[in-house]
Amino acid sequence: MIELSRRAAALRALHRPGDPLIVPNAWDPGSARAVVAAGFPAVATSSAAVAEALGHTDGETTPVAEMFAAVGRIAAAVPVPVTADLERGYGLRPAELVERLLAAGAVGANIEDSDPRTGWLYDAAEQADLLAGIRAAARAAGVDLVLNARVDVHLRAQGPAEERLAEAVRRAHRYRAAGADSVYPILLADPAQVREFVAEVDAPVNVLARPGAPAPAELAALGVARISYGSGVYAAVRARAAELLATVRAGGDPFGP
Repeated sequence: MIELSRRAAALRALHRPGDPLIVPNAWDPGSARAVVAAGFPAVATSSAAVAEALGHTDGETTPVAEMFAAVGRIAAAVPVPVTADLERGYGLRPAELVERLLAAGAVGANIEDSDPRTGWLYDAAEQADLLAGIRAAARAAGVDLVLNARVDVHLRAQGPAEERLAEAVRRAHRYRAAGADSVYPILLADPAQVREFVAEVDAPVNVLARPGAPAPAELAALGVARISYGSGVYAAVRARAAELLATVRAGGDPFGP
């Protein structure tokens, strides 16, 4: 547990508003090693990418044992802290979730506040209870797990942008009070709203890098503390592989100029 505690502290320290931790999310040991070889100081998994690499789809369809085994292979392959995307926890009780996560060698977890199967947002109080339970279980286990609370308002909810932002801020405050280290308003991309969210929450904020979102340098200037790529790198790799295979099928040279 001493090494896991050290890695958790190192991961937490990397969340610096204005100088964000950038994590191109990995899906297997090879991609995780590539992330580290490129100079990134931590590895994050993508639940969607891991699921697809294992032959499943995103949305908690991956058997629990398979998901944590995949996280374990990734953590064993790299010398840096690993944080795992665990959707909403696969129905595990907080103590079991933390036990499995630490046994896999990961020291961070991303937990979302909507049902991966139905898309419905959970009540903020219910989600806060889940996060508080995970925080308490981590402390009982002796490792100060880095807990990233995903806020799905911009992914799931309808209505005016101002109302969605206000609700995302409200949830972020609840989740921070419950013990979350950082908050992740996934799909929030408007620069003015990102700036307002960062100022209102006054905590490390994670933003998803995607087409149409501000570039990393702009996100840093807005005060963001973590930038994730989700399943974006995995999707780009798959698209490139499809191009190479099409070239081979057509009789061309996939390695030519």
